[in-house]
Parts: sequence; C-alpha cells; structure tokens
Amino acid sequence: QVQLVESGGGSVQAGGSLRLSCAATGGTYPTCMGWFRQSVWKEREGVASIRSSRGSTIYADSVKGRFTISQDNAKNTVYLQMNSLKPEDSAMYYCAVGRSLCNVVPVYYDYWGQGTQVTVSS
Repeated sequence: QVQLVESGGGSVQAGGSLRLSCAATGGTYPTCMGWFRQSVWKEREGVASIRSSRGSTIYADSVKGRFTISQDNAKNTVYLQMNSLKPEDSAMYYCAVGRSLCNVVPVYYDYWGQGTQVTVSS
C-alpha cells in the first residue's frame, strides 16, 4: 500500500509563491504522481501530473505557466511549485498516485494524500 504525506501549504498574498511537497512510501514505484485541488467553488479538479519514469508532465490550462510539477525519483517525492498565485487558486490540494494513465483525472488515481490547504488572499 502507498501512503502519501503532503506539506507546504499555507497562506500567501496574491502574486506570491508556495511549494508543495508529497512523499510517497510503500508499494511499488508509482507510474504517475499528480496534484489535484478542491474548493468550495469547484469540484475536485486536476492541477498537474508527472510520469515517474520519464518526467513528462501535464498541466491544467488554468495553471500552465505558473505552476511547475517536478519529482525526486530517489525519494519518491513530487513537488508543486506555485508562482503568481491567484485567489482562485485557493483550495485544498491533494497529492495522488496512479498506476495507469497520467491524465489529470481523479478516476485514474488510486492513492490519495490527506490534503494541504492553500489560501491566497487578494
């Protein structure tokens, strides 16, 4: 079984930056690691994903150019660097591990972290 431990959330003013981290332990090496978010304004949506073997990435249009997903394969850790944050980025951010497709769609991910809150003030 895979367990995900997230960190890095917090409060920041619009235009600021945060870096989220997610460490995956247990189980086999993940095929995909992704970030999702959920707020009172929207249902859970995909943010970004990375294919562990190749490092290829997928981003939601809403974060493209502002967010960067990266990984440290040796540590089974994925990061989400968030720059130029906007109030609409405020959400609970979840790390997830998938075993098949790396599309940023919740149904493809099998294991989920506890979430870390990101709040962006105007």
